[in-house]
Amino acid sequence: MASQLMRFHMMIAALAVVGFLAVPDGSTLQVIWQVGCGWYAAAVIVAGIRRRRPAMPVTWWLVALGIAGNAGGILVEYVLSHIQTDPGFPSVADVAYLSLYPAVATGLLLLIRRRTARDWSSLVDATTLTTGMSLLAWVFMVKPAASDPSIGLLGHIVSVAYPVGDVVLLAMTVRLMLSGGTRNTSFRLTCAALVCFLTGDATWAVINQMVWEPGPMAHKILADVFLAGYLVFAAAAVHPDVRSLARAVAPRPVRISRGLLVVLTVTSLIGPALLLLQSLRHQVTDALAIAIGCISVFLLVLTRMSQLLTQLDLQTEKVRELAVTDELTGLPNRRSWNTELPRTMEQARRTGNPLTVALIDIDHFKNFNDTYGHPAGDRLLKEATAAWQHELRTVDHLARFGGEEFVLALPDATAAQARVIVDRMRLATPLGQTFSAGIAGWDPAETSDELTARADTALYQAKNAGRNQIAEAVHEPVTT
Repeated sequence: MASQLMRFHMMIAALAVVGFLAVPDGSTLQVIWQVGCGWYAAAVIVAGIRRRRPAMPVTWWLVALGIAGNAGGILVEYVLSHIQTDPGFPSVADVAYLSLYPAVATGLLLLIRRRTARDWSSLVDATTLTTGMSLLAWVFMVKPAASDPSIGLLGHIVSVAYPVGDVVLLAMTVRLMLSGGTRNTSFRLTCAALVCFLTGDATWAVINQMVWEPGPMAHKILADVFLAGYLVFAAAAVHPDVRSLARAVAPRPVRISRGLLVVLTVTSLIGPALLLLQSLRHQVTDALAIAIGCISVFLLVLTRMSQLLTQLDLQTEKVRELAVTDELTGLPNRRSWNTELPRTMEQARRTGNPLTVALIDIDHFKNFNDTYGHPAGDRLLKEATAAWQHELRTVDHLARFGGEEFVLALPDATAAQARVIVDRMRLATPLGQTFSAGIAGWDPAETSDELTARADTALYQAKNAGRNQIAEAVHEPVTT
């Protein structure tokens, strides 16, 4: 729920954004309005830091510094234009304007590192998107700015710094948007503020490329976009959700959503589209940049595919493991037993060593469940299997047969040796409970089903004889 400070700020922000459109373009009031909005937003962010005490205050201090500096550039430019006929380019105002980029980008980087650690899938996706946008920035913004012969070396550096700053800010924005976890109101407001700045800069870049001088209203609308960015950033800082914005979140799933897949597909086509456009104009002027961009995106796509294949392998292995593992006890389940027993029998056939199978049933388990409840019954099953496994040899194979029944394969053990092992298990049964068991030595002439059936018959003999005991199956030679 928004606080009183948040509601007051939103009211002021709405009046500031709407009222700016009525301010005469090029007037002193317009400058005061813009600088006032920027410095007001920075002050609100500081108030938000003191009031909300977010987990990552340095992020918001840097954002406040960047906004104050960027808005201050408007004032510096206004002053220079009044004390000099032509302040030239670059000027001190550009230093103030550019201060927004390193301050906000550093703050976002610290926030992202706090929120998400080692989220490689999001990093690759963000890098792919940024690479595509960087190629566009190079062709339409950086290269034209760097090739202007009228502004000198320092002018080239400053001209290039603006689009480079936008690319860095874009990279941080995309990385933040692709992070996992809950996206609360402060998160959405932060992303919206970044989009305002990027939209404004991108629009100015398009206007400059078209060599178009916007009219007074268009100029004010564009300036209003930046004011909205200032004020929305302030709203993100004073919203109560800012306290949890820097909270560590789970990495985003490796899988790609349909929306992200469309965006990545469009991004991967930027390079070929630029090459096609220049080829149609018979002026391929950026072949090297396009080639580097395409190779970079191709390698990033391969990396992403490798991540997806690795995740698929892990999920396949997990599904296979779940298919043969009992969820409650962690033991192999009946499906696993049906595969393991024939393999163990074949090994015993080759070596000529004995093999014994035991079938175990916890006594009066239904009464235990009815008396103490199903959670207690689950606890008994888990604690019993853990206790039994301490009494087994490394080569023994214990599996859950179903319900309260368990089955045990004892390689290299005669029926007499198996009885000793199973009796140790019986005595180790926890929570004061007991079990009945039937054991059967394997006849090489019988199948796995026949061997299990004989152990089951012996189990019922033990239960009918009073439970809490072990019965051995009578050996009946199998005739063919």
